[in-house]
Amino acid sequence: MEVEWLEIRQHMGQFPPFDALSDELLDEIASQVEVAYFQAGSDILVLDEEVRELGYVRSGAVEVYRRNGSLHNRLGEGDIFGHFSLLRNYRVRFPARALEDSLIYFIPDAVFQRLCEQDDDFADFVEVERPRLETAVEQHKQQNDMLVTRVRKLLSRYPLMLEASTTLQEAASQITDYGASAVLVLDTPEENSRYVLRDSEERDWQVRGILTDSDFRRTVAEGRPPSTPIGEVADKKLVAIQSGESVHEAMLTMLRNNIHHLPVMHRRSPVGIVHLSDIIRYETHSSLYLVSNIYSQSTVEGLARLAPDVKGTFVRMVEDGADSLMIGSALSTIARSFTRRLLELAEEELGPPPVPYCYMAMGSMARNEQTLVTDQDNALVLSDDYDPERHDGYFMALATRVSDGLAACGYAYCTGDIMATNPRWRQPLSVWKGYFQDWIRDPTPERLLHSSIFFDLDAVYGENSFVEQLQDLVAHQAPHSKLFLAAMARNALNRTPPLGFFRTFVMEKDGKHNNSINLKRRGTAPLTDLIRVHALACGSHAQNSFARLDDISHTQLLPDGVGEKLRHALEFLTMTRIHHQVIDVQAEREPDNNIEPENISDGDRHTLKDAFQVLSNAQKFLKFRYPLPPASQRRRR
Repeated sequence: MEVEWLEIRQHMGQFPPFDALSDELLDEIASQVEVAYFQAGSDILVLDEEVRELGYVRSGAVEVYRRNGSLHNRLGEGDIFGHFSLLRNYRVRFPARALEDSLIYFIPDAVFQRLCEQDDDFADFVEVERPRLETAVEQHKQQNDMLVTRVRKLLSRYPLMLEASTTLQEAASQITDYGASAVLVLDTPEENSRYVLRDSEERDWQVRGILTDSDFRRTVAEGRPPSTPIGEVADKKLVAIQSGESVHEAMLTMLRNNIHHLPVMHRRSPVGIVHLSDIIRYETHSSLYLVSNIYSQSTVEGLARLAPDVKGTFVRMVEDGADSLMIGSALSTIARSFTRRLLELAEEELGPPPVPYCYMAMGSMARNEQTLVTDQDNALVLSDDYDPERHDGYFMALATRVSDGLAACGYAYCTGDIMATNPRWRQPLSVWKGYFQDWIRDPTPERLLHSSIFFDLDAVYGENSFVEQLQDLVAHQAPHSKLFLAAMARNALNRTPPLGFFRTFVMEKDGKHNNSINLKRRGTAPLTDLIRVHALACGSHAQNSFARLDDISHTQLLPDGVGEKLRHALEFLTMTRIHHQVIDVQAEREPDNNIEPENISDGDRHTLKDAFQVLSNAQKFLKFRYPLPPASQRRRR
């Protein structure tokens, strides 16, 4: 792609309605844009003349007039004009004139019409005649745009890139002149290099690593001479993100990898570097501030004092119209941050670990589906160099400090003892592989009853590759074990929706929550259970239930339309549960999962029955889809 194209797509990708487009559509626009310059006072569109292009203000200012000559609107950088004419009779309805010297991008009508056909949000933006601010406010009411805003919108310039042979002194000088806090380090590419770019002299370069301001401080502290090539001291573990990913995903990537600088790529070429502070400035009053506060705490007591802020963040997100995926991801990120900081504090107290390890989360945290009512589900995956006699004292102390710290921060101990403090769940990687192989190859519903949670697993801290190997093992072996899938399916039927005859509700009768419905136990939990079974059957690596449904949709495991019904049912049940918890928090009650049907509106009550009916139908299909194989095919224990 030519540099001019990159500049065009990067600029347009920062402004609506282009900021939500896919990279592919942005590429198509950039490749066909025509650029024109207009002096101040010159006409751009003349009334009733034919128009076949959409105008986009790259720089300058444009005034748009009504037919009677009165001012209709004044446009600036990133604004569009001419779209109403393209949607009607291709005659200029609102003439336009350059107020200042202006650079205009013109997008051909054919491209414009294709965007309207292929992207509903783009079509909505250009077809509704209302000011951009009103449109943006309305969209923000409907969704937290951190999850849908592309990370490219945060980029204001290209990254500084230097060859690996550049000296530290020269690099420091260029970084200072550029006003940057990091530089990408380039080297000649190796075969199968991941990120390769070509410069103006037609030479190929590989993005070898990144050098940040903190790396410079480290090199000075180590006494490195100024003549040291930057290739020797740059961080070779390059973590990057594609420009079409969301700001939310960029934030999660930084937190997962404990980094503050994130290179942004368009395919294989770097187009910028995002700093964590860029995201914080973009999304004020968010969970990011809480996460930042978590990492600044130096004691367990300090972390525990932040527990009320979790409820505050939760309530704010719900009131701002966030959906269940956004809320679940945010609360899971906060829980991971508490866990990581507790691990860091534990290592500071206990010293470095004797062998590498990975702290693993299971259940709702691994799925990015946490709400306020949650407990701990965690484990330790240790290096195969682990020697129990020499090393277990350290890891037992580590696990205890973390579990006690999480409890102090509001995350209850697991009643089933699925925590790293249990020696069974504190094992070397080879033992963990044996666990999963045994569960998959020699399953029974009873054996899997307390093990299903381990099939939602994610790395939280340490050697992520340990957990990735377990995820790969499950994805490769689970689809080929009919007996395992049948056993998992039967476990997924243990909890049924609370529907009686004629679709009336069946209430809980447990005393404490009499005449109520536990939305987790009778709704979201069995729904995530059955989605998990289908995901295991298709070899999905996804952990989040919505992401699993995306993978399942590419298979023939479900009848047409059922996947979307499951998605809608899960969203409605989860948000009903979340809204109930918000009411509890605002009433200063301890939040729970139990709702009383008489306390919700008639409309929501009918919709709740519909959601439970979707779950009921899906459970009936599950038993049919994964039958127990004949006895002759079952492995004997």
